[in-house]
Amino acid sequence: MSAAEEARAFWDAEAACFDQEPDHGLADPVTREAWRDLMREHLPARPSDVVDLGCGTGTLSALLAQDHHRVRGLDYSPAMVEAARAKHAAAGLDVEVVVADAGDPPYADASADVVLVRHVLWAMPDPAEALRRWIALLRPGGRLVLVEGRWHTGGGISADDCAALVGAQRDHVEVRLLPEAVFWGRPITDERYLLVSRWAPG
Repeated sequence: MSAAEEARAFWDAEAACFDQEPDHGLADPVTREAWRDLMREHLPARPSDVVDLGCGTGTLSALLAQDHHRVRGLDYSPAMVEAARAKHAAAGLDVEVVVADAGDPPYADASADVVLVRHVLWAMPDPAEALRRWIALLRPGGRLVLVEGRWHTGGGISADDCAALVGAQRDHVEVRLLPEAVFWGRPITDERYLLVSRWAPG
């Protein structure tokens, strides 16, 4: 089995229990509203075209669709995509979710106002190339929104390293650290953050 096939099998197996994590399923109304407020703070107020790369079970896609954004999502795991589609259908939301590689999304360049990627960049074989592809999806003035972390397990990517990678391709980078327990359902000791790049490349 190739590394890619092993990764897909792993996430397929995780799909059934993925939403049990407080920050994945957002079952707690307080946690869910904290994420909704965070997204509203950093996404355009007007309805916009959003792509959610590595969307998992589609929880953030659902929040954005409920706020009237036009959302497309993808995930490498067919089981995750199936769960996301079921979640959106149950909520009466029109969100297109497909099985695809976040590193090579099947979307046209300059077709999105927002590219949202959560806990994916750190796992890319070539993060700089993934960022280049994601940035190409943005229309002029579009926003790149990353949720990442450097976890106590040693995995992830630090805020400084992430900002340097994005800054090599974009003129504007801002980082908001997310230490508040409300986002994760429990206190945390590792580094978790949201990075936004609001301006088009020069």
